[in-house]
Amino acid sequence: PSAPRVSTVGLLCSGAGPHLCPCAEEGTGGLESQGEIIPSRGSRKPDGVSGSRRLFSSLCKSQEGSRKECLRKHRRLGPAMPVSSPGFPGPCARSEHHLDTAALQTGQRSSAGTKMGCPTLMTRPPHRPTSAARAGAAGMRWSREPWSPLKRSELDLEKGLEMRKWVLSGILASEETYLSHLEALLLPMKPLKAAATTSQPVLTSQQIETIFFKVPELYEIHKEFYDGLFPRVQQWSHQQRVGDLFQKLASQLGVYRAFVDNYGVAMEMAEKCCQANAQFAEISENLRARSNKDAKDPTTKNSLETLLYKPVDRVTRSTLVLHDLLKHTPASHPDHPLLQDALRISQNFLSSINEEITPRRQSMTVKKGEHRQLLKDSFMVELVEGARKLRHVFLFTDLLLCTKLKKQSGGKTQQYDCKWYIPLTDLSFQMVDELEAVPNIPLVPDEELDALKIKISQIKNDIQREKRANKGSKATERLKKKLSEQESLLLLMSPSMAFRVHSRNGKSYTFLISSDYERAEWRENIREQQKKCFRSFSLTSVELQMLTNSCVKLQTVHSIPLTINKEDDESPGLYGFLNVIVHSATGFKQSSNLYCTLEVDSFGYFVNKAKTRVYRDTAEPNWNEEFEIELEGSQTLRILCYEKCYNKTKIPKEDGESTDRLMGKGQVQLDPQALQDRDWQRTVIAMNGIEVKLSVKFNSREFSLKRMPSRKQTGVFGVKIAVVTKRERSKVPYIVRQCVEEIERRGMEEVGIYRVSGVATDIQALKAAFDVNNKDVSVMMSEMDVNAIAGTLKLYFRELPEPLFTDEFYPNFAEGIALSDPVAKESCMLNLLLSLPEANLLTFLFLLDHLKRVAEKEAVNKMSLHNLATVFGPTLLRPSEKESKLPANPSQPITMTDSWSLEVMSQVQVLLYFLQLEAIPAPDSKRQSILFSTEV
Repeated sequence: PSAPRVSTVGLLCSGAGPHLCPCAEEGTGGLESQGEIIPSRGSRKPDGVSGSRRLFSSLCKSQEGSRKECLRKHRRLGPAMPVSSPGFPGPCARSEHHLDTAALQTGQRSSAGTKMGCPTLMTRPPHRPTSAARAGAAGMRWSREPWSPLKRSELDLEKGLEMRKWVLSGILASEETYLSHLEALLLPMKPLKAAATTSQPVLTSQQIETIFFKVPELYEIHKEFYDGLFPRVQQWSHQQRVGDLFQKLASQLGVYRAFVDNYGVAMEMAEKCCQANAQFAEISENLRARSNKDAKDPTTKNSLETLLYKPVDRVTRSTLVLHDLLKHTPASHPDHPLLQDALRISQNFLSSINEEITPRRQSMTVKKGEHRQLLKDSFMVELVEGARKLRHVFLFTDLLLCTKLKKQSGGKTQQYDCKWYIPLTDLSFQMVDELEAVPNIPLVPDEELDALKIKISQIKNDIQREKRANKGSKATERLKKKLSEQESLLLLMSPSMAFRVHSRNGKSYTFLISSDYERAEWRENIREQQKKCFRSFSLTSVELQMLTNSCVKLQTVHSIPLTINKEDDESPGLYGFLNVIVHSATGFKQSSNLYCTLEVDSFGYFVNKAKTRVYRDTAEPNWNEEFEIELEGSQTLRILCYEKCYNKTKIPKEDGESTDRLMGKGQVQLDPQALQDRDWQRTVIAMNGIEVKLSVKFNSREFSLKRMPSRKQTGVFGVKIAVVTKRERSKVPYIVRQCVEEIERRGMEEVGIYRVSGVATDIQALKAAFDVNNKDVSVMMSEMDVNAIAGTLKLYFRELPEPLFTDEFYPNFAEGIALSDPVAKESCMLNLLLSLPEANLLTFLFLLDHLKRVAEKEAVNKMSLHNLATVFGPTLLRPSEKESKLPANPSQPITMTDSWSLEVMSQVQVLLYFLQLEAIPAPDSKRQSILFSTEV
């Protein structure tokens, strides 16, 4: 009999359902079945499965006589715009294939008689359909006339119901792929069982039962589900019911419980049988499953290990498909309560077995029935012959494996190359002797890192603009790819803290890490596991290859932790100032000299931001110190507790690091919602038996940098600089001179001076003393930590009612720094600077000379000109509130837009420009005499 005609002009199909061709005729969209699909002759079982692909292929046919013309137009106009339907379980959700129109034209069939050409689900974000395509999908003509709210509501409902059909079409495609994998497992069972009764069995009946346990039952369950779903989708209407099928499928999840419980035993048995029987080993590596796309070979080769993992992988994702279907099923639809019930059953089932599945997903079988289990994995930077290389490092229960992620191409799955491995019994942490030179770590200049940050901020801004313009996804995808490249480069270049591992064979390997926290974490995990390892070993090339291949399945960190990998609705982090009070700590076993440091993440890596004073000879330190920490897209606050070691010569150094001993570490997530009200919140961080009490309070950048005039004109904070210098009869305010003098006396070699926060209570005490012109202020300063004095100076400039560079000239400085011609830039920037009011100019030049002297000690204090510009740029240039716009939505004061981030970068660049100038000439003798006067 002739094949039935399905009239769907311009429709294409993928695993996610039919897609619209750009040449679709308006008003003819939708599926109008004119007869039943007849299964192809000679098709494999189950009977209905191959019919799905016939239905999908026939969806591309237009009315008789116009099909070839449609395909020609399709090639000329480009590929159809896919409609995404994420979250379908099964292997097809992890690969990407495109529709082969040539196969559709010729009606090519596989050897089993199944028409090929049905692509599987796409994982890339979808392209946006053309307006004509969208019109075809809705079955109506788009109009430029305004829509009433009622019409819009009806249209949204119509689109939702249309998406429901496409979701179900995708489920059919996914089910077909899953059934083909189960078939591939069942295929060798019959001959193996037959051989088991002979005198030369490949496997015993018991071994066959163990390895293929519950696979036939799973096949029957999903075949019944598929055979029930296929005709309902074929005879589609918006009132079509499918909820009973999903409810029944969910009620049979108990079979998966039995399969999962047996999974570890099955894998162990399969491994033993492969080692004992070469014939079975050959069979287990060459199981054939039907391919999902047209190819010379209609089947794909899979290993037994891969196929046995498919049910485990599928059941852990069983709720995702129900979420998608429920999302596009109106509450009034008869299916809604049935799907809700199926989802509830699935969620309860998953919660009961997740704890059992996780360790099995992270383990692989080794000799003698032992299990090699994955404990930790992470992306890290390895230093190889002076070059930085991105690695994926895996810590197993008996070895440390360093791999390189291969570049993916053409929809291929991830693959790893093994770079090296060390058995844990052979691993030690390299000690750097006091007299031995620490291996040189090539540092990337701060200017280069900042340039990368600027590029990243610009690209983020462009992505947001594209999304607002709603121009489609192609441009957005290009920008996201570019963003990924820049962020990966930043992650590669930023770490500078060495973490070295040494092998007993004499080889050493060096990783670069951004934080002492990660370094300590890796050491702790390795040392703890080494207590359980008692023998050395070596892997054969085959075993090493198997281990490396298993990493794709075992990995817990699937992507570099960058912005590009975050969903759009995830928090972009906090921008502003976090006030942290470190109260006290308990749990130390003996008295010692204790202090804490605070770290926050910024642009994908962690930075040390504050340090408490050393509390001497105590087991219960009470610091009660407050710090103000600047956040740049931060999501995590870390605290590290150290014992200060003064007798450094007796303590061996690891990695040439500080000899102070890390006693404990912990972290807390910075929740934007919890910190929204800007009130103090107390928390306790537990770390290795130690508890540290903290209080945190957040102010967004909009409110923190808001310049407000002081209500009292007698003080110095919040008072115009010209008023203060006139009152004091000085060229530079007394507070600036005093702070600079004290820092130059004893703070020039302080690590992180101006970057590390001072104690907030000390800063407030100094602020009050300067405001009332306290005569003892110099005595107070001599007794305080130098970071508090640096913090007081920064606070003075931040609280000026007008920036040092003035509101009037700020836009001109921003434009001048953007000039590309260096001669024009220098002329513009110097003229603008020398146009500042006298008090502003002289104070800036005084500060500028001081900052240059600080940078001369960079080798000791780690503060380069760029670091200083980053700290002081926004403080000196940030315009007052009337020149700066707050977000229009007051409910979102926490995050900072990327355009604001670019503005901050510009302020940094302005100050850096002046810091890098060798000299600043004066335009006339009068000004020159002022500039070089010693009277301040």
